Order: sequence, then structure tokens, then C-alpha cells
Amino acid sequence: MAELSVPLFLSLKVAGWATLCATLLGVSIAYGLSRWNSRWCDMLDSLLTLPLVLPPTVIGYYLLVLLGRRGWLGEWLSGLGIELVFTWQGAVVAATVVAFPMVLKAARAAFEDINHTLENAARVLGLSGPAIFFRVSLPLALRGIVAGVLLAFARALGEFGATLMIAGSIPGRTQTLSISIYEAVQAGNDNLANMLVLVTSITCVTVLWVASALVPRRDRVMGLPGKQR
Repeated sequence: MAELSVPLFLSLKVAGWATLCATLLGVSIAYGLSRWNSRWCDMLDSLLTLPLVLPPTVIGYYLLVLLGRRGWLGEWLSGLGIELVFTWQGAVVAATVVAFPMVLKAARAAFEDINHTLENAARVLGLSGPAIFFRVSLPLALRGIVAGVLLAFARALGEFGATLMIAGSIPGRTQTLSISIYEAVQAGNDNLANMLVLVTSITCVTVLWVASALVPRRDRVMGLPGKQR
């Protein structure tokens, strides 16, 4: 039972923290991009969504170069006594990177779909920028953002390549569900692999079903997170 519960708990912990980090970064950056009229906006958006198309091993390599003991950022963190390589925190970083574009794309589309007349009216009534964001923009875009967050959670839960490269496969410490499935197949333990696959599949299907339910059918066909009315 521990062979199933330990990687499941670790995966949920990693995916949970990664989704939180991706949400905070994704929503704030998406709001800025949706309000920034510049020719560089789409280029920045493309750079930020690169993890959607880059192979996971490439993402893992970049993270090792950045966060390794001799990396650009890793050397500085090591001096502070912070080690991310071969830790569950490193797995969180890897999962955050791959899940971040899910939140960014959904949140940006949701913010851009808001009727700006409502924001302008709030501004005329004397609301400050932060107040407009929290009392007008965020509530109107919330449905699309939540759909993106759920997709990000599913993506973080199933992350394999980048997590394996940055965090390794240490049982009980960094061995998530996807890595445990790989190890079980390599060891010929089909029963364990089947159980792990079933648990992962049920979890991801449930998350995707909930995310799909949040998006109106008409907007789902258009690939949008849902129009706010």
C-alpha cells in the first residue's frame, strides 16, 4: 500500500505547490499582457509559453544549468544553504515551469474578453488600480482562470521528464506517480504499474472533466476559456 500512497501523496503535494506558484505568476503576468499594447507583447507571450512545445528533457536541462550547484542561480542559492536539485522542492520548480503556460494562456484570454467599459466605469467612480483588479477584473475572469488552473494541476501531476532530470528518482522523496510508473515498468512489476496508472488516469480525467464543465460549450469549440457576460 505504501508503494501507492507515498508517490500519490508526493505527487499531490508537488502538483499543489506548483499549481499555486503557476497561478500567482500566470494570473499577474497575464493581466499585464492583456493590458499592455506593444509589438513586443506577443513575442514575450511566445517566450513564456515555450514550455508547452519544448521537450521535457530540454526544460530539465535548462533547469539543471540554472539551478545546479554551478548554475547561474544555483551557486547563489547554494551559498544560502538552499539546494533544489534532487529535492521535492526541485520537482515543484520543474512542475511549475511546465504548468505555468496553462494558467497564462487561459488567464490572458479571460482578461482580454472582459468588457472594458466596466473597468472604465469603476475607474470613473474613483477605484484604484488594485481595487479594479480585485473587485472587477478578477471576478469577471475567474471562470476562465479556474479552468486554466485545473489544467495546470493536471499537467503538473503528470509531469515526468523535467522532474526526473532536476529531482531524480529517490523513493519517498522525489519519486512522483509518473516516475513510479516508469520504475515499476522497468522492474517488471506490472501489478503496481497498473494501479499507479489507474490512479493517475482517474485523477487527471476528473480534473479535465471539471475544467471542461467550467467552459461554455460555444467557447469550448473556439478554444477560449469562456466569455464573461
